[in-house]
Amino acid sequence: MSQTIAIDIGGTHIRVASYNSEGTSPVVHHRTRSHATEPGVYDRLVQAIDKIWSPEVTAIGIASPGPLDPYTGTILATPNIPEWRNFPLAPNLSKHFGVPVHLDNDANMAGLAEWKFGAGKGHHDLVYLTISTGVGGGVISNDHLLQGFHGMGGELGHMIIDPNGPPCGCGKNGHVESFSSGPAIARYINEQLNARRKSSLQPHPNLSAAQVADAALAGDSLAISAFARTGHYLGIAVANYLAIFDPSILIFGGGVAQVGDLLFKPFEESLRKHTFHPHYLDNLVIAKAELGDNAGLLGALALARLALRAE
Repeated sequence: MSQTIAIDIGGTHIRVASYNSEGTSPVVHHRTRSHATEPGVYDRLVQAIDKIWSPEVTAIGIASPGPLDPYTGTILATPNIPEWRNFPLAPNLSKHFGVPVHLDNDANMAGLAEWKFGAGKGHHDLVYLTISTGVGGGVISNDHLLQGFHGMGGELGHMIIDPNGPPCGCGKNGHVESFSSGPAIARYINEQLNARRKSSLQPHPNLSAAQVADAALAGDSLAISAFARTGHYLGIAVANYLAIFDPSILIFGGGVAQVGDLLFKPFEESLRKHTFHPHYLDNLVIAKAELGDNAGLLGALALARLALRAE
């Protein structure tokens, strides 16, 4: 029976797993620290694959941070792994292991996984958003993963919603990520505290969105307003996504999305206010992601399987 290897590359860990031709439970799974800021990440990746390799493997799929070019299998640049610049990851692995290797960004892969195996099963048009350290996205349109001409479509977190807004992690200003990510929430709180706003929170460079959420749940008015602000801008962004992609389901993943009504009540109010026409909201499903930490692996698995079937 043929096997597929799926890989999820993160700034902290590299996860590799092999799957039989139709299953979604790994035959074998291995995790190793990526030490992403140190030299030798590629060698550590190869060693991790070697630990689970078998002669039955016919393809490899990879979910990786971007930006990247899925058509050439090249990592263009990723802040988490500074030594990978214009790095031909998929071609190198394909040459080393002698099987096809397919690469795409981790948010796309999480969206693909939720469509194939998770909350998006049965839907044909889907928008997936992960709200965490950054804001990432994946789009399924008419049963196809949206990649675009350069393979860089679906960068939903980097849509500009206010050109005069705060800086994003990418260095540009006013992106969705600069308003609605975990670090954006913490930065806003610190700015307000330094401006003498009253709160149970104290200014700190390592303040986290989780701490802000705890304060909000305890009734802290500044923390509550931070999530209201986040939901407001997220609603503006998603109203634009509805006008562009017209999905039947919105799926939210990532740690910030776990705070519940703190975020989603102001989000839904903003979405209704800013949506171009109310018909976009008819029968629209808003759901939480189901696959958790396994989304990247399962997306990479789905990517490799789809490529095999297309050959």
